[in-house]
Amino acid sequence: VQLQASGGGLVQAGGSLRLSCVVSGRFFSVEAVGWYRQAPGNERELVATITSDDNTNYADSVKGRFTISSVPAKVTVTLQMNSLKPEDTAVYYCNARVVHHSYIKDYWGKGTLVTVSS
Repeated sequence: VQLQASGGGLVQAGGSLRLSCVVSGRFFSVEAVGWYRQAPGNERELVATITSDDNTNYADSVKGRFTISSVPAKVTVTLQMNSLKPEDTAVYYCNARVVHHSYIKDYWGKGTLVTVSS
């Protein structure tokens, strides 16, 4: 299973970026997909997730500004980030909880850098 993320970059405060992640490979289904981020010196933290039945969960710090969405089967997930703040600067990682026939496993993408300038 591979996760390919794209869409990071440099943006001014107040601007927008869209991150995308494609889940590919051999598996039965995707239970949930999401985005996490890690700023320098900080631990990796949840940004937003969406489950196979379209339940979403957001970090309090991004509620009302970020929107997570995905296509059916959750093989592509998008994070629309609006009203970006300098504190959103981090490496963003795509995560997928993948169901195989006999086990469930979390997979991570390589990360994409988002830099928000003040």
